[in-house]
Amino acid sequence: MALITLTKEEFQAYSDQVSSRSFMQSVQMGDLLEKRGARIVYLALKQEGEIQVAALVYSLPMLGGLHMELNSGPIYTQQDALPVFYAELKEYAKQNGVLELLVKPYETYQTFDSQGNPIDAEKKTIIQDLTDLGFQFDGLMTGYPGGEPDWLYYKDLTELTEKNLLKSFSKKGKPLVKKAETFGIRLKKLKREELSIFKNITKETSERREYSDKSLEYYEHFYDAFGEQAEFMIAILNFSEYLTNLINRQSQLIKQKDALLSLLEKYPDSAKKKKELRELSRQLETFDVRKVEARKLIEKYGEEDIVLAGSLFVYMPQETTYLFSGSYTEFNKFYAPALLQKYIMLESIKRGIPKYNFLGIQGLFDGSDGVLRFKQNFNGYIVRKAGTFRYHPSPLKYKAIQLFKKILGR
Repeated sequence: MALITLTKEEFQAYSDQVSSRSFMQSVQMGDLLEKRGARIVYLALKQEGEIQVAALVYSLPMLGGLHMELNSGPIYTQQDALPVFYAELKEYAKQNGVLELLVKPYETYQTFDSQGNPIDAEKKTIIQDLTDLGFQFDGLMTGYPGGEPDWLYYKDLTELTEKNLLKSFSKKGKPLVKKAETFGIRLKKLKREELSIFKNITKETSERREYSDKSLEYYEHFYDAFGEQAEFMIAILNFSEYLTNLINRQSQLIKQKDALLSLLEKYPDSAKKKKELRELSRQLETFDVRKVEARKLIEKYGEEDIVLAGSLFVYMPQETTYLFSGSYTEFNKFYAPALLQKYIMLESIKRGIPKYNFLGIQGLFDGSDGVLRFKQNFNGYIVRKAGTFRYHPSPLKYKAIQLFKKILGR
């Protein structure tokens, strides 16, 4: 049963009806990859006139042949047809001059709670089916092998609304978002001609965290390919407005404190009122510190709106993905990324998207993963993918070329 080639329109129609899909398996991603120099094909397995499995597959030239990749797929409506699809994909690779075929399935290997405790069994058949067909398995890994994560952090949005979203966050997440909302931060969607602002954020962040950043051209191509299904969002703050907010909020707290002091004169033994007074006094002290900091920021940045952080979000019918992001460490105290996260979840709920993919974590639960700690504020769950599988249609030729490259030091 040979694979057939679908048109973009056919793949689009099928991909919109499957229950689980990454943005990597979309015609928009196909357009982006094509613009970046890859050869794109939409392959499908059909039986009795119905598509059972389909995938966006792309190829790039490599020494001795082609590198072919199926990333975050295939998508399917008939799960038990997957082994047949993979067998036919091997044959397709052989017939099309492929030297190395990579498959990165999007099926869930195992699910965990937010703390990393398993809540279901490993689906070892995902690995078994592919290795039985002759694929080499890179192994179950942590970190970011090949620059891509196998561990993803998700949040289920199906039962959430604008009213109860904040309540669904963790004990640390709720006050984090509430505090961020007091600063007067505004969120803005960037236009294409403003993408250099986003690039500056990711450049600074990638240099700090020592990872490879995308080019401005890549972000422009991404914008063109995904259109309204992608949002480059930034968080901005005017420090003069921030100082005004602080002064107004402090005035309100002083009035509350005066009212409490009056009540304590009437009820001097009220432990509850005394506790409230201590808390108000503590808050007022922090406002004095924040006002000093605000004036220093005004001296440095003047009256302009200042960018604090930015994120790229991608919408698909099945899930929203938090793809790229960055922030300026100088402004960490404003917790702007938390507001970006709340925004995208609210927007996903409005669009009827059932889950939010925060994307990668390391898969380490010893407290060392700061990215995980941030995402845990939003009280989701963790999914592990199986990883990477490789097939070499001409293994001797592949090994000879790899040896040759090693000798040349390439």
